[in-house]
Amino acid sequence: MANVVGVVIFVIGILVSIGLHEIGHMIPAKKFGVRVSQYMIGFGPTIWSKVKGETEYGFKWILLGGYVRLVGTYPTDEAVGASEPTTWWGRMAADARAASAEEIAPGEDHRAVYRLSTPKKLAVMLGGPMMNLLVAMVLVGVVIVGIGHSAGTTTVSKVAACVPTGAQDAKDEKDTCAGADEQVSPAVAAGVQPGDKIVSWDGKNISSWGELYDTIGASAGRKVEIVVERDGQKVTLGPVAVAQVGRDAGGNVVPVGSSAAVRTAGFMGITPTSQVVREPVSKVPGVVASTTWQVVGVVVQLPQKVWDVGASTVRGEKRDPESVMSVVGISRVAGEVTALEEEGTSKVATLLFLLAMLNISLFVFNLIPLPPLDGGHIAAALWEGGRRQLSRWRRRDVSTVPADTARLVPIGFAVFIALAVMGGVLIIADFVNPIRPF
Repeated sequence: MANVVGVVIFVIGILVSIGLHEIGHMIPAKKFGVRVSQYMIGFGPTIWSKVKGETEYGFKWILLGGYVRLVGTYPTDEAVGASEPTTWWGRMAADARAASAEEIAPGEDHRAVYRLSTPKKLAVMLGGPMMNLLVAMVLVGVVIVGIGHSAGTTTVSKVAACVPTGAQDAKDEKDTCAGADEQVSPAVAAGVQPGDKIVSWDGKNISSWGELYDTIGASAGRKVEIVVERDGQKVTLGPVAVAQVGRDAGGNVVPVGSSAAVRTAGFMGITPTSQVVREPVSKVPGVVASTTWQVVGVVVQLPQKVWDVGASTVRGEKRDPESVMSVVGISRVAGEVTALEEEGTSKVATLLFLLAMLNISLFVFNLIPLPPLDGGHIAAALWEGGRRQLSRWRRRDVSTVPADTARLVPIGFAVFIALAVMGGVLIIADFVNPIRPF
């Protein structure tokens, strides 16, 4: 039941994000006088709608997106001086111009999108992605500033009895090392106890768990002295030899020298206590920026990643846990998060961060400079504005003829089909070969 509730809550969050994206387009469009005939969440047949002013607001049955219908997206035949089309490409462009012209009411050509100046077009088209970025920043702020996140401290909560030889050994807790091949952990050998606070490591002062973890990892095979604070007193332990373990790409313990080992690291055998850390607001832009850059890397490799997901699904192979997912997959993960036996604030933080990731993905994805995405319209507006600016620099008459963006419609259809195919592959994979992170 908790799983279903998590999915429902996350889907509502997705719809709100989509709705805000479209509001980001609609507000500047109305501000600049463009007639907005529809604001819809979803596609297909209408579930419910209400006309307010000159705009119809409503919901449609296929809740996989949304749109605002801005009148006069493409210039008319008269505006671009179009002649009778002779090719299929030209006919598609002519049909798009005709359909766009039909939406323009008599005497309202000045309210068409194509009549806007380049800066105003950019404001309208960037409004949607920028709204998603703003939503992501707010959500990240709520998570890391308001709720906070769990972070390790330099105080020891557990001491491992043995040095693990693999991931399962690292998970299993033992009180003693009885096996002939089992090595007592350096922490036990040094006399570290739960409740000790690590003050210094081999003469270097330690201020955070992250610093201590990296220092231990770099100390494999060395003998070190450790200073701990115990019952208000500083106690020096050691010297003790730091054990060596193998670590795979994900940081998991693997046998030293195995094919999965990408590095050899030091192992001490201590587990830190955790505390909730709330970051300052100044940290939010950095977190959003780094996450956005990661998403950019994924989007650049999207066709290959979708191919890999499809191939592994067809071959019946286990899916890469770091592969891309559709909205179905992300919602499924959100449901599993809700079903976990963790405290409520941790679940809320995870769900909000997933939603922030989704909004960052919408921001990056919509800026791809291909129609019918927002980035395609932005690129066309920049082309039109650049052409006019070049005419000014050359001191020629500035052309008032708008760019014939309807000629990009065939490209838009091709991109739409490609996106539909990739989306279909991911949705099928998320049903039959889902990622199971927990």
